[in-house]
Amino acid sequence: MITFENGAIEVDARLVGEGLGIDAALVPARIREGAITSLCERGEGDDAGRYRLTFFYEGRRFRIVIDAEGKVLQRSLLDFGERAQVPRGPRSV
Repeated sequence: MITFENGAIEVDARLVGEGLGIDAALVPARIREGAITSLCERGEGDDAGRYRLTFFYEGRRFRIVIDAEGKVLQRSLLDFGERAQVPRGPRSV
């Protein structure tokens, strides 16, 4: 369901749809519209070889951690309800 293709990580729409609670057939269109956004983080140090992929849709955040072969190591979903969750740049406190 997850592959590495020409330096990019490709995630099957079924996995994203299942994680966000929407029909997989809607995932590509929602991505094109900007309704589903994503963030990819590469592990360092003890987490080298792992990636954390996060998908945001409405008030939901679906996160998966994968290894270098694309095997899912961890999955989580947070539903923030009406509070929209979108990735933001670095913040200072």
